[in-house]
Amino acid sequence: MHMGGLTIIKLGGSFAFSAHLGDWIAAIAGCAGRAVIVPGGGPFADTVRMAQAQMGFDERAAHRMGLLAMEQYGCAIKSLHEKLALAETLDSIHCSLTEGKVPIWVSSRMVLGVSDIPQSWDVTSDSLAAWLAGKIGAERLLLVKHVEPARGTVRAADLAARNIVDKAFANFLARSGATAFILCPDDHVALARFLLGEPLGIRIVV
Repeated sequence: MHMGGLTIIKLGGSFAFSAHLGDWIAAIAGCAGRAVIVPGGGPFADTVRMAQAQMGFDERAAHRMGLLAMEQYGCAIKSLHEKLALAETLDSIHCSLTEGKVPIWVSSRMVLGVSDIPQSWDVTSDSLAAWLAGKIGAERLLLVKHVEPARGTVRAADLAARNIVDKAFANFLARSGATAFILCPDDHVALARFLLGEPLGIRIVV
């Protein structure tokens, strides 16, 4: 299933308690029918990491729990705007878009057991957003993160070395076919213009 002109927006879990969250939700809702949200894990995933360190459960369990952490954040942000809708499958993503809504990807159903997705912390919501972009033929992938405002280009491997994206992201981005950017907290003000072609954010290259 390919949905031309679509934008995947990975909304970082670090925005869960941020003053910018409402602004981003409103800006993305204004792009209804043209964008899909991939929620980060944020404080929900941090709880999984802390529990793994104390309990010692394996990476497979942590991977599954990390997906559930993304879904918890997704459920929370869905409640913040009537234009947002949870979506588990490609069909439900397509239906939400045609209904003029912004689907929030609930990832477990599509991701668990997929052979090309390692079950480890090397794969987080960044890589999963790139994987989904490839699955649906999205034109753009936006990573909304707490970074300093900047323009220009940056290599995915350099971002991984600085722990801004996960270790697997470069490979998933290369396979996705999408054009990727990092946006900073204040970039919500120009999101709609960006989707119409105005420059914004940092271009990520492989």
